[in-house]
Amino acid sequence: MSSKKGITRRDFLGGVAVGMLAGGLQPLRGFAQTASGSGIYYPPSLTGMRGSHPGSFEVAHSMSWAGAKYPQPKQLTEAVYDLIVVGGGISGLAAAHFYRQKLGAGAKILVLDNHDDFGGHAKRNEFDVDGKKLICYGGSQSIDTPGSYSPAASQLLKDVGIHTERFYDYFDRTFFERNQLERGLYFSKSRYGQDVIAPDYRNGPSAENRQHNTDILQQYPLDESSRQALLKLLNEEIDYLAGRPQAEKVAYLRSITYKDFLLGDAGVPEPVYVLLRDGIRGWWGVGWDAQSALEAARMGLPGTLHLDLGDYDQRSPERDEPYIFHFPDGNAGVARSLVRNLLPEAIPGSTMEDLVLARADYAALDKADSNTRIRLNSTAVDVRHTADQKFVDVTYVNQGDLYRVRGKHTILACYNDLIPYICPELPAEQREAIEYSTKVPLVYMSIALRNWRAFASAGYSSFTIPDPEMMHSIGMDFPVSMGGYHYANDPDQPTVLHGSYVPCAPDQGLEAKEQHVLGRRKLYETPFEAFEQHIVSTLDGALGSNDFDPERDIAAITVNRWPHGYAYEYNEYSDPPEYGPDNGPHLLGARQMGRISIANSDASAYAFVNGAIDAAWRATNEQVS
Repeated sequence: MSSKKGITRRDFLGGVAVGMLAGGLQPLRGFAQTASGSGIYYPPSLTGMRGSHPGSFEVAHSMSWAGAKYPQPKQLTEAVYDLIVVGGGISGLAAAHFYRQKLGAGAKILVLDNHDDFGGHAKRNEFDVDGKKLICYGGSQSIDTPGSYSPAASQLLKDVGIHTERFYDYFDRTFFERNQLERGLYFSKSRYGQDVIAPDYRNGPSAENRQHNTDILQQYPLDESSRQALLKLLNEEIDYLAGRPQAEKVAYLRSITYKDFLLGDAGVPEPVYVLLRDGIRGWWGVGWDAQSALEAARMGLPGTLHLDLGDYDQRSPERDEPYIFHFPDGNAGVARSLVRNLLPEAIPGSTMEDLVLARADYAALDKADSNTRIRLNSTAVDVRHTADQKFVDVTYVNQGDLYRVRGKHTILACYNDLIPYICPELPAEQREAIEYSTKVPLVYMSIALRNWRAFASAGYSSFTIPDPEMMHSIGMDFPVSMGGYHYANDPDQPTVLHGSYVPCAPDQGLEAKEQHVLGRRKLYETPFEAFEQHIVSTLDGALGSNDFDPERDIAAITVNRWPHGYAYEYNEYSDPPEYGPDNGPHLLGARQMGRISIANSDASAYAFVNGAIDAAWRATNEQVS
């Protein structure tokens, strides 16, 4: 363990080690001015609490939580737009792109967003550490399986200069193996009585995997009966549902949770279930107490490999392409490509490579002489047709002031559950359909280190954290080098860690949506200081014995908080099993209302980039048809 037990608020200021700052700045706001470069507006370099940051959600909450109403200003702010887009995430930017493609570069388009940066959940984080620029992602992560994209989504990527086949050259798929870094588990002292790091178990029928498990499970801080039960679950070829017909097995697994299967059918002790419980938080937003055992079988989890289910289900979470299509700033690269396509003067360059180091000029986003304008820090509070049904008026709040703009068409690419509060014309049945789902809360933490020597010494690239208090995983960022940006190949070089946290309420008998609501509430109540302290204690506990010193080695922390994070995807355990992207309440919720259409990943019931793009394509076609 490190001799230094943590970093106090005095050691950090707005997410940056105080040794990096000169002078007595105020937390967050004072540092924001410094990080932006002598007061220049540049959100990617801000640290501390980001994502859904202070100032981005208060107006919306005044409507949804307190029932506030905002009157329409008597005067229009400016001339009529052809299209107003509410929401500047990937879906909103894609809608602006598609609309301009169809109507020409002369179309007048206004994009409004409540955050201080564009991209929505596709958030870029930057750090400057000891003279090295570090770039990472604070939200939407990667372009997943682009080979399965719709023609419209595939063409959009090409239109904005993204050629996914090039990532095969930029993503170093042998980096961690070459550096003898493996994935590990971190058992925290607060949960297990001691800080322990150990290799991750392996699931699969090979003799190599069985030997690996036999060798490493003795390191796990479990009682001997739990170790033996886990070893049996991993290594032995057992059909825990033997004697049942395949169809009956499938129906049964769909009707129970993986927790039920482990504790009941497989008969493992509670500590084994807890060890496995949270492995899917980052995928489904809950643990295995609230997702079906059938989904666990699809994913090939321990105890399910030998159930003999047959060709029971065409759905599968398995990827048919490697998970490598990743800009250093994640899908902020997609958002920035869209912005550069819409406003070339805002982001210099012309290729996906030179985009990586290009610095956005935020002053160029909203110029009066531009046909396309992106207006940040602007929360829509009222969207309705004019009396003659020829236009849509959008009232928004910017810096505490109310404004009203008018468009021939409007696309709502904002947070879906806010639409009932800002769109008074929404029919009751459509409101009910929208309210069926709820966003999955999510936190992505970016931690800038001055070096990664402790990881090299320990022999691990990342840790999954069983029975987590907060983070359920933390590790080194994706090894991507492109466009003059180079991943830290040497352990002495600065690098970025990525930590994930999906707040939920496991083992209380709650379904997924109920856990999302409680997790969101918890997230709003958790201050930056609590995240900061947890990051420090976790890294100190996991790496302190490998000469990791938090005060010396952590340079900066950015916490990207998304209380309304992932779009809700139907959960077959708690939702009707026939619900999915092609069937469910979201289809009614996304229905066109005259000159108003809805586009976001919620409207696709699919929490991926192509879900957002496809929704934008549909909404744009509705408005130009």
